[in-house]
Amino acid sequence: MLARLDRLIRLARSPDSGLLGQGLRFVLAGGTVAFVYTASTLVLVHVAGFSFELALAVGFVLAIATHFTLQRFFVWVHHSEFALDLRPQVSRYLVAALAQYGLTAASVAVLPGALHVATTWVYLVTVAVVSTAMFFVLRHVVFHPGA
Repeated sequence: MLARLDRLIRLARSPDSGLLGQGLRFVLAGGTVAFVYTASTLVLVHVAGFSFELALAVGFVLAIATHFTLQRFFVWVHHSEFALDLRPQVSRYLVAALAQYGLTAASVAVLPGALHVATTWVYLVTVAVVSTAMFFVLRHVVFHPGA
């Protein structure tokens, strides 16, 4: 049983795991980032005494840095080098992250009233759709392998 689990973990971390492995690593990285964002914000508020607004900003910066790092070194592993150097990756990543934020903010600002549904439902559907799109943007535009 442990040997089988070990093989599964090795396959998931391998460049040979393909789209399924990338998807699994993407979900694991997302969960890790959600934990970092939430935990750092709450620790800064309740332990360090930061205002919530400041803690949220610091937590967001930590989450973005953690997300980029996990995407670059864990999620998008492949046999070849990246097509882009670090600086263009960071630039494209930040544009994608800002677009994700903007689409989510616009969605929850406009769609609940237009569709007569709860904001929470719009938010949850938007997160699912935008996260799926982000997977493919990161895979093909930011962290793709070189030729």
